[in-house]
Amino acid sequence: MSPSSSSSPQISTPNNHHFTVGPKAMKPPKKHHKHQPITEILWVSLIATCIKFLLIPAYHSTDFEVHRNWLAITNSLPLSRWYSDETSPWTLDYPPFFAHFEHFLSFFASLVDPIMVHLHHGLNYKSQPTVLFQRLSVIVSDFVLVFGIYRLTRNLGYKERVLIWVLVIFSPGLMIVDHLHFQYNGFLLGILLVSISALEEGKDLLGGFVFAVLLCFKHLFAVAAPVYFVYLLRHYCRGGLFRGFGRLVVMGSAVVAVFAAAFGPFLYHGQIQQVLHRMFPFGRGLCHAYWAPNFWVFYIILDKVLAYLLVKMGFNVQAPTASFTGGLVGDSSPFAVLPRVTPMITFGIVLLAIAPCLIKAWRDPQPKMITRWIAYAYTCGFMFGWHIHEKASLHFVIPLAIIALKSVEDAKHYFYLSIVSCYSIFPLLFEAQEYPIKVLLLLLHASLMWIGFSSHFTSTNRAAEAEHTRYDKTRFIVGWCGKLYLLGLVAVEIYGQFVHPILFAERLPFLPLMLISIYCAFGMMYSWICQLKQIIKLH
Repeated sequence: MSPSSSSSPQISTPNNHHFTVGPKAMKPPKKHHKHQPITEILWVSLIATCIKFLLIPAYHSTDFEVHRNWLAITNSLPLSRWYSDETSPWTLDYPPFFAHFEHFLSFFASLVDPIMVHLHHGLNYKSQPTVLFQRLSVIVSDFVLVFGIYRLTRNLGYKERVLIWVLVIFSPGLMIVDHLHFQYNGFLLGILLVSISALEEGKDLLGGFVFAVLLCFKHLFAVAAPVYFVYLLRHYCRGGLFRGFGRLVVMGSAVVAVFAAAFGPFLYHGQIQQVLHRMFPFGRGLCHAYWAPNFWVFYIILDKVLAYLLVKMGFNVQAPTASFTGGLVGDSSPFAVLPRVTPMITFGIVLLAIAPCLIKAWRDPQPKMITRWIAYAYTCGFMFGWHIHEKASLHFVIPLAIIALKSVEDAKHYFYLSIVSCYSIFPLLFEAQEYPIKVLLLLLHASLMWIGFSSHFTSTNRAAEAEHTRYDKTRFIVGWCGKLYLLGLVAVEIYGQFVHPILFAERLPFLPLMLISIYCAFGMMYSWICQLKQIIKLH
């Protein structure tokens, strides 16, 4: 037999196409491994959960006692007294759905340790089972965040979605605030991401409904309500007068039903005024004790400088009750020179700042832009709002992670913003034993961002070059301005940890915090300007 006769025969068609038959043709085609996003994200979240378990014995703030007291209130008292009880100074001041969430948790808490949910005996109670239960409640509720980020990234490429998962699930800010300081931000931000994912998929009714549910869990998310209203009015309620009006009625009915379910029982018991009073305590003052790094930091400092200069020039200027070292701007937000700021003024400024994206949403409501618009709205609320906590930066840092891979500019912006945001909440952990933890979390996050962004944009550009298409040759490079600013963060930290104790000992305790607020405020202002430029530029 000749060698050629041992090869598989070929069949030719009239078009000279050849098909091989025989043993080779009988081999089944190779199966390519297909990545399953749901399995992958569970593995990523499992690794993050292991880290969270290691943080269980660590420091927790007074927010731990706040939430323990809410467990006791909702478990021990009838619904009609939830918002009027003053047994503890840590009164219930979140919307009704969060109160019901605490009530749900209290059933399990009472099984773990009955004293934990006792209104009087449980005050400042922190037994080992209590600490473990409350820590685990945050860890388990974080899976809402995992679900939300899964919905947003399930159709992306493997490397893109994994990088975004790392940015969100391993966010050092969330780790510090939720799993050390103690709060439920991951749970609430997960609900926000579910709403955003529905809007991006064109499921406007679901997106609006979930956002209404979120507002009944935590009302501070209402800053994005104008964006939701304009976008849904123009995108969902379209299609002519009758069809549009019908959809408006459907959407309105869904939102009203959510708020009726949340606030209706308290209205029935005559407690609605007390609920609203607890939710909106405008008497707290313009700034928090630790100044959030926003626009009002510059306003306060300018007032101090002007007052000092005018006194030196011989003018009779009455010094305000608040001081650099006090850390608290009084209830009336007093200023020596500049005009007094009221809640209505801050509301007007926030609305004015959001106006550009409202105009964009009105003219051209695009689902692909909604994440950017919502994040910008929360940035405006953080920069210009009333009595803002430094933790509120998570409201826009987490959504911006979703669009961080859209362009090199978005990646650079997120790189700076996430570092500044995380560093600005360092003062929440002031005990020495937690210092290495917060530093390592930030350094690990910055390193992962650097590696991930550099790899992503290098591979993207090479792929485009291979296909002979137009591509952006810009690599992910931190410029000298960015490097200098980040080195400035290191300098501020060195001063606060080492230089200040030597120079002043126990005096001027608020000075290091003030430097952190001022320096981080420059980074936050840069972020706000960058987002505004992107919103105006992008179509």
